[in-house]
Amino acid sequence: MTRLDAWLWAVRIYKTRSLATTAVRGGHVRVNDLLPKASQPVVAGQVIRVRKDQEEKILEVVDPSLAKRVGAPLAQAAYIDRTPERPPPIPEMVGRVAVRDRGAGRPTKRERRAIEKLRGH
Repeated sequence: MTRLDAWLWAVRIYKTRSLATTAVRGGHVRVNDLLPKASQPVVAGQVIRVRKDQEEKILEVVDPSLAKRVGAPLAQAAYIDRTPERPPPIPEMVGRVAVRDRGAGRPTKRERRAIEKLRGH
């Protein structure tokens, strides 16, 4: 039986085991939609949700026996990635954001009209 934090480190989800332990304790990892402990054993068939860098990964455990860090091909074979595909960004939603200098205050009426004209209102 392998601990959850050691398994997450072994399959290269986290760079260090202490980061994996911190993530589990911080509530960023769920096993079968329940909050686990870092010492919980990993069992084949479990679904692990990992929130990392504003993204969520959904992993199904295939090989729970990994206790030592292994190469990337072996690590990827230890789980099935069930993360749904992210939709592509909408082209009109991706654009520049108006940025004002810090301390410049609110825009004047003239600046506001220029901003609205730029946005197409």
